[in-house]
Amino acid sequence: VIRLVATRRCTVLIHGETGTGKEMAARAIHAASQRSQQSMVAVNCSALPENLLEAELFGHVKGAFTGAAGLRIGRFEQANRGTLFLDEIADLPLSMQTKLLRVIQEREIQRLGSSENLKVDFRLIAASNLRLEDQIREGKFREDLYYRLNILPLEMPALRERRDDIPQLVNHFLEKHCLAEDLPVKRASAETMDKLMSQSWPGNVRQLENAVEMAIALSGDREILMPSDFRLSAASIQTRVETASLRDGQVPTIEVPETGIDYERIVGDFERNLLAQALERTQGNKKQAAEILRLKRTTFTAKLKSLEATV
Repeated sequence: VIRLVATRRCTVLIHGETGTGKEMAARAIHAASQRSQQSMVAVNCSALPENLLEAELFGHVKGAFTGAAGLRIGRFEQANRGTLFLDEIADLPLSMQTKLLRVIQEREIQRLGSSENLKVDFRLIAASNLRLEDQIREGKFREDLYYRLNILPLEMPALRERRDDIPQLVNHFLEKHCLAEDLPVKRASAETMDKLMSQSWPGNVRQLENAVEMAIALSGDREILMPSDFRLSAASIQTRVETASLRDGQVPTIEVPETGIDYERIVGDFERNLLAQALERTQGNKKQAAEILRLKRTTFTAKLKSLEATV
């Protein structure tokens, strides 16, 4: 699909869970397009506060607002004759959605503080880990903008839906990170590969790459990676956790076998499972996932990154 859509000028809308490679797909589209010699400019719509987003996208002239000491070229202009990639577009405020719709229709922008219309020629690729159709029903996303974006839809499947790709991905990441560390290229044993293919990987390809990179470090001088080099789920430990739905004040019951357990791993697996369930229930929306776990979003994000790094 990427090969087919790359040669067109149409807008592409990429959907997929966090870590499935949406930006990599966007870069592949750009690299195979007629605009490949120009820049691909990437913007994470959820990473910028609303009061800075407009200046970031449209740019501004000197004196446009307090602190605007000089001319700033916005991302639309930077992507002129190239590709503009808007990641996490579901987080774009409604006020900015209206302005984006006009830019897509007119291919013109105005820098903040200026009345001059500037023509821009860019290929737009947008991505979201949320279903925009659901956001429309909730009144969080403009329907007319959705139809402007959803001309060429591209679905990035979760890693659990394509487990047969795991061996190729593991070997690719082994080569990539071993060469970066100036090491002989390691390989995974058959048992290790079976273990990796049995995991659910809620963080998808990004989580798998982090796990491979850590395994390289933990394996020392050995060229063959073993299951113990990976921080995988403790499925082989004889423990029992009550999985019934919990209410506030309830504590899950864990039986500790006579042989003992790895405390840090068990607690980490339990916490990881809670975060993954919250993300699944909210279709990947970190803000809502944090709310149902009664965490601050910053705390939720920090925990997620920490646990992904130790998988």
